[in-house]
Amino acid sequence: MRNTMTALATATALTAAPAFAGNMDAPAPAPAVEPMQQAVPMGVDWTGGYVGGQIGYGDVDTNAGVSGDGGIGGLVAGYDYDFGSYVLGGGLDYDFASIDVGGATTLENVARLKLRGGYKIGNGLAYASAGLARAETDTLGNDNGYFVGVGYEHMVSDNFSVGGEALYHKFDDFNSSGIDVDATTVQLRGTFRF
Repeated sequence: MRNTMTALATATALTAAPAFAGNMDAPAPAPAVEPMQQAVPMGVDWTGGYVGGQIGYGDVDTNAGVSGDGGIGGLVAGYDYDFGSYVLGGGLDYDFASIDVGGATTLENVARLKLRGGYKIGNGLAYASAGLARAETDTLGNDNGYFVGVGYEHMVSDNFSVGGEALYHKFDDFNSSGIDVDATTVQLRGTFRF
């Protein structure tokens, strides 16, 4: 019995020995895990130039009781500056047309000198525009007027955007003819940005 007790005491001492082996210092705490920071989306930077094209529909009315509508389309170029939450810019548009206005004349082209400003919405830009317009016809000559409008443009890649724009044009006493001309255009556009 005494041998059994001695063997049991020895086994207990040997089993407990590894618990006391090694360094007596307290274990180092595990390093704190830093949470990953979420990337804050910066949005699109609209600063830079652009060139592209547009196509759509034009509706022409006059105070002479004649009107007409048809296709219109052309080229656009300009420059925008991004101020953070809003964008300001300027540009030139040149549209070709062949809109027969009641058999009296045909609208052949419209050129615009444009200012625009708007607010960024994610990758998009909602804007208002205004400026000077010049219209040319086959029989009444040409005249200068103004336009106002609204549009939306959306960046689909770093250097390409698509959008739409609606403009109202006004030409009073077109080329001293006594005829006032109103024109509305609605167009889709695509631009390469650089």
